[in-house]
Amino acid sequence: MRRRIDPRARQLALTLAGARTGLGASALFATRPTLKALLFGETDGVGRAFARLAGGRDLALGLLTLMAREDRDALRAFVMSAAVLDAADAVSLGLALREPDIRLAGLGGVASAGIAALAGAWAWRRLG
Repeated sequence: MRRRIDPRARQLALTLAGARTGLGASALFATRPTLKALLFGETDGVGRAFARLAGGRDLALGLLTLMAREDRDALRAFVMSAAVLDAADAVSLGLALREPDIRLAGLGGVASAGIAALAGAWAWRRLG
């Protein structure tokens, strides 16, 4: 007998996946405005290329998580993957705090990625 999916954890997982999908698509296809909205300001080609890489990663992970919405085990695996990546993003953006020109973006990134990592870990635990 399959266990029922916790509806609150599922909803949180899908909300995070939807946000990740939107941010990923924005970073991939509207890179400059997205970076500006995230307070990174003007970036060079290297910065935009890395933003597109992260955008593609987030778009793919968000879509895969949404596709797994009815499969508790798959959903749980994607939620944990996302939480680990969010924690890594929080650390990476924390390191950006040393750079004066992107300090504000780093602060916002640490906060949002840190909260997403904690929320994802909570959802992963509840889905178990």
